Amino acid sequence: MAGRPSALASVSKLLNRWYRRRGSLGGRAALPLRASLLVAALAGLAGACMGPRAPRATGRDSVQALTVATYNIRHGRGMDNVVDLDRTAAALAALQADLIGLQEVDRLVQRSGRVDEPAVLGAALGMQHAFGAFMPYQGGEYGLAILSRLPIFRAEALRLPDGNEPRVALLAEIELPNGRRVLAVNVHFDWVENDSFRLRQVEALAAVLDTVSLPAVLLGDFNDVPGSRTMERWSARFVEVEKPAQDRFTFSSTAPEKEIDHILLWPRTRWETRESRVVSDSVTSDHRAFVARLRLR
Repeated sequence: MAGRPSALASVSKLLNRWYRRRGSLGGRAALPLRASLLVAALAGLAGACMGPRAPRATGRDSVQALTVATYNIRHGRGMDNVVDLDRTAAALAALQADLIGLQEVDRLVQRSGRVDEPAVLGAALGMQHAFGAFMPYQGGEYGLAILSRLPIFRAEALRLPDGNEPRVALLAEIELPNGRRVLAVNVHFDWVENDSFRLRQVEALAAVLDTVSLPAVLLGDFNDVPGSRTMERWSARFVEVEKPAQDRFTFSSTAPEKEIDHILLWPRTRWETRESRVVSDSVTSDHRAFVARLRLR
């Protein structure tokens, strides 16, 4: 396994080139590449975050089913203002997903009891985990995470242009039971109404993903709606998983009125969406989870 080339091997170089070309961003100096580099991933993903490997299916060209989900978990703080990771874990388990992108995740942060949330949730669900830090916060780190029932071959957090807070995209190569890999990309873009920061973050990430050859799942809290210019930036390369027309809003959980959490797929010719749903849960978080059952040809 260690000798196999990784699609992430050249990502750092590509993003550094992008920053050098852009120079400054809206008056800000060009940013360093990484907010976080997952040491376990770069060491071949050995260590506590790795669980047992999934059994490999025969037939490398077989159609592969994959259920993916995105959920902004608000660091486990429910709408009752109580941090309850048991409740969060139960909500995640009910999604029955193979791959979950989590946003607003704490790692050893005071407000959430100095718990390593990705590790705790991964252990509770029997899933491997990867974490990407936005920034230090209250003695720990705040960012996003990926949970996977399938082996995470490699993962890296890529620094994006700052907005109202620092931001990264978390990229993870996932090995499917048929031995092929897909690239999972978890995002949480800037949230304010003015989309200028958000668009810069999208452009930085798109410059890298436009060069990737692996099938990709781009998911997360985009903080923007279908038809916006930040979402349109993806439309030439990615196809968006459609939500049920009668139940498409993902924010807020108590009064859903915005469709800002999304799942996008590339290449469109190789993915098929079998089913999608937005999960009604007005307690666990201020967002609603979005789940899609997919097939990769």
